[in-house]
Amino acid sequence: MTRAMMATRAAQRMAHSICIVLLLTFAAMSAQSNEHHVRNIVLVHGAWADGSGWKGVYDILVKDGYNVSIVQEPETSFKDDVTATRRIVSLQQGPCILVAHSYGGAVITEAGNDPSVLGLVYIAAHMPDTGEKESEDGKRFPSDLAKSGAIKKTPDGFTYIDPAQFHELFAADLPPDQAAFMARSQVFNFADNFSATITSAAWRTKPSWMLVAGSDRTINPELERWYAARAKSHTAEVAGASHVVYVSHPKEVAALIEEAAQSVH
Repeated sequence: MTRAMMATRAAQRMAHSICIVLLLTFAAMSAQSNEHHVRNIVLVHGAWADGSGWKGVYDILVKDGYNVSIVQEPETSFKDDVTATRRIVSLQQGPCILVAHSYGGAVITEAGNDPSVLGLVYIAAHMPDTGEKESEDGKRFPSDLAKSGAIKKTPDGFTYIDPAQFHELFAADLPPDQAAFMARSQVFNFADNFSATITSAAWRTKPSWMLVAGSDRTINPELERWYAARAKSHTAEVAGASHVVYVSHPKEVAALIEEAAQSVH
């Protein structure tokens, strides 16, 4: 074997070794990066709904390797709902992202102060500040639902949406039969819950994301945009989406949640 051939083989071996080192380095860096991503997601529903509406989002997140938990709020008092959320957060093995829809946004704004919560995701949700009430914030940009008279109240103080108007005002982009089932399976929400005062807004000290439902008639999209601008939230918008965007557009919702999970450390 000539010296030239020996030199060529030595160079090839060196190049091969360098490639292996680089591949191992990149693999280690990738693994380290994945370790830093938050893997625990806690989903919180809003008023007049339950956790089953998160099924489409849940399926996507689980398929993508996330550990997903769903809070079932009793909606009997704001304190009870915050406690129910904190209970599920406390069961997480490691840090988590807290996600909420609608009235649930007020709940996670209070419950999100738990140190294990690293980020907050608001899906067509209220986002009150310290000392504010969701009901008062809603007056900044009144919604079609608020002006419709479709919110009814039971003698013992629980609210619900008139089933005859539920599809139009709450879930317009869902098939009629699905909206009808949701209307008839509403979780009645204690009226005073909407007037609970936030004692410490978690989004003031933690990163937040907001998904605006472009055709929301339950919370005015302008209010959602205003909340996001005030909090300097990372914002996405689904044009034409109704209030139940988490049901009708699970891919877009899951994508925003995963963006949050991959952004915090």
